[in-house]
Amino acid sequence: MNADSSAVLARPTATQDGALDPITVEVVRHKFEGIANEMQSTLLRSSFSPIVKEGLDASASLFMISGDTLAQACAVPIHLATLIPIVKTMLKTFPLEKMKEGDVYIMNDPYLGGTHLPDIAIIMPIFHEGQVIAMSAAMTHHQDVGGMTPGSIPTNATEIYQEGIRIPPLKLMDAGELNEGLVSMLRLNVRIPDTFMGDINAQIAACHIGARRMSELAAIYGIDQLHAISDELVARSEQLTHAELRRIPDGQYHYVDYLDNDGIELDKRVRIEVTITVKDGRMHLDFTGTSPQLKGPFNCVASGVQAAAYFAVRVLTDPEIPTNAGCFRPITLHLPEGSLVNPVEPAPVGSRTATIKRITGCILAAFKEVMPEKVPADSAGVLLALAFGGRLPNGKQYVTGELIAGGSGASYRCDGVDSVETDASNCMNLPAEAMEMEAPIRVNRMSLRQDSGGVGKYRGGLGIIKEFELLADSAVFTHRGERHYCAAAGSHGGGSGAFEESVVYRANGDEEVIKSKVVMTLYKGDRVVVKTPGGGGFGRPEERDREAIARDVADGRVSLQAARELYGYRS
Repeated sequence: MNADSSAVLARPTATQDGALDPITVEVVRHKFEGIANEMQSTLLRSSFSPIVKEGLDASASLFMISGDTLAQACAVPIHLATLIPIVKTMLKTFPLEKMKEGDVYIMNDPYLGGTHLPDIAIIMPIFHEGQVIAMSAAMTHHQDVGGMTPGSIPTNATEIYQEGIRIPPLKLMDAGELNEGLVSMLRLNVRIPDTFMGDINAQIAACHIGARRMSELAAIYGIDQLHAISDELVARSEQLTHAELRRIPDGQYHYVDYLDNDGIELDKRVRIEVTITVKDGRMHLDFTGTSPQLKGPFNCVASGVQAAAYFAVRVLTDPEIPTNAGCFRPITLHLPEGSLVNPVEPAPVGSRTATIKRITGCILAAFKEVMPEKVPADSAGVLLALAFGGRLPNGKQYVTGELIAGGSGASYRCDGVDSVETDASNCMNLPAEAMEMEAPIRVNRMSLRQDSGGVGKYRGGLGIIKEFELLADSAVFTHRGERHYCAAAGSHGGGSGAFEESVVYRANGDEEVIKSKVVMTLYKGDRVVVKTPGGGGFGRPEERDREAIARDVADGRVSLQAARELYGYRS
């Protein structure tokens, strides 16, 4: 029996009443998810930059030809959701009927559906028997895309032009032929062109994996049946999400939290306000009351707010629901124009991650009282981003970065998790060895931060302490922090987590306290010490189990003094 006849025999058919076979649907659903995760593995293993291969700041996804999400890898929720408007933009720019096998598209412009300039999307149409059957997509946070500072996350930018190169929807490859002119322009505008193109090629490789596997699947099940299964999965997820949202009592839910500042006006807090209306299995989020758009780069375009909302709804609903476009259909947004959550071009948006995470935290926190079994105390909700850039002794430029988390909020049944990503991001810190191989920087210390978790019946997760020392003559240093002034709140009587703290200890003995955000020059022997915040506690501290306190003291998570003063502990 040849391979073709085997594929025909293996092709499942509909049931007698014309309905899809439920076993087949479930098998194909898991295959879709497996393909997305194989794309993700290829993306991470093939990339050049440490922020991807170690920090995991990249994501892969499959889309239907309608532009609706079909399956997502286990990756970064911000990326996975912001790919949705990007694919829609690509389909408007490059209609299906004009696509050719071997075409590859590229884009990063936030004002056309992207998120921020370092997040570059690669999109590839998937063909089978000469017909587009799906789209594969990969997004990577690139270590540098030009702009006014190495690492392309300047916290003092006042317009998007200072943040890096903007890429509208363009063809990177035309029928398999590389657009050499575009590549030359991109390489000329970034500080580490070889690393940049290495990561682009890894994205293309990931999309090729998605295309190959989906074509193989179409050969087994047929294009029509594959489309029918895709539609069924999306409809099922929509139905299940509606049902889950009906479990939340109809009504309005409200929450307010603050960013430390916008990177320009360092003593001015930034208000994020959300009012959520739940009715008949639908959710509407209104951000009226949120600060007007900012001078600095913490503005967030609509795709980022959408990502926060989509992630929050997946948290509040059954995790067994397949994640696809159906999960997002019951959600609507009102984003006041000219505000923090819907800025007018050319407002800077490069630091929008901090804003997305705080928006996510606000959406979830609005349900603290009505869903205590689902919603924990506030998490630190930070992704402390550091970037170092300069020259090696051989004259070659280097750019490296670091992503550092704080503690998660405690829940109604357990302590928070120490130093973990929460609230729509899912990255990892860089191992000391990885950073030291990339740049003239020594990591002197990394440890859990004692007493940083909020007190309560269940303690908030701890932040960490990390110390960096510059070994070269000089470097440009960017620090994008949060929670220096607005701590993670506790829940149901729990205490707030510790504030974030960062200090530069100069080689000459001077000390400079960082007020959340800064771009500065470091010199040889200067040390940067960062202390990330903890999550909020859950429940009253006097209800905490005495043995749990004793373990915390023995492990060094809580000092004996804090145990006595805050918990009334007597050893």
